[in-house]
Amino acid sequence: MSMSTGHEARHFHEELGRLRNQLLEMASMAEDLLRLSVEAFLENDPAKADSVILGDRELDAMEVEMDEACINLLALHQPFAKDLRLVTMIMRISNDLERVGDHSVNIAETVQHLESRPPLDRFPQLEEMARIAREMLSDALDSFVRGDSVEARKVCRRDDRVDALHDSTFRSLLTHMMEDPRRIGPSMSLILVSRNLERVADLATNVAEDVVFLVEGRSIKHSGGRSHS
Repeated sequence: MSMSTGHEARHFHEELGRLRNQLLEMASMAEDLLRLSVEAFLENDPAKADSVILGDRELDAMEVEMDEACINLLALHQPFAKDLRLVTMIMRISNDLERVGDHSVNIAETVQHLESRPPLDRFPQLEEMARIAREMLSDALDSFVRGDSVEARKVCRRDDRVDALHDSTFRSLLTHMMEDPRRIGPSMSLILVSRNLERVADLATNVAEDVVFLVEGRSIKHSGGRSHS
């Protein structure tokens, strides 16, 4: 039966509150890893890069624990309607946050391959991408906490800017590689950073789309968050 007594319902919502708190802990860690990875890259700081790699292991363990807790909650209480959407959304966001950690590791690992990199001020697109991706992730998570689908839609609309910056970065670095083959290695590393930042923005968009679905009960995937009908 689906939460047939008041006691079961109370227990369910207590467990759900605990899951939300755990998800917020994961969110904080994922945001910290992303910030550290960008700093490690911009500052060419191996110590910060190592911290990202170590921190990601803890994030992975938290995601496994969250999945197990959500599955148990679904099996024991069989929630429906908005409660069911919330539990499944927590599972999805947990997975997205774990993937943010993976992309942060990828960015951090480029520090080991960029000893002879070109000056970063020649690629301001990367710094802008990093700023926007971090803001999108933070705002998407805030929209989840507040249940704010309007803010979530705004996050979705910013993804196009990150995609455009990634394309611009790729074209610029491709030109550098063609002009000087010695720059192929460093340029490929920078393209990898750009690609991972683009993926973080995509994951932030996933979170924001899930918030809209939770709040409004409608899917806006593949619409860029633009439709309000």
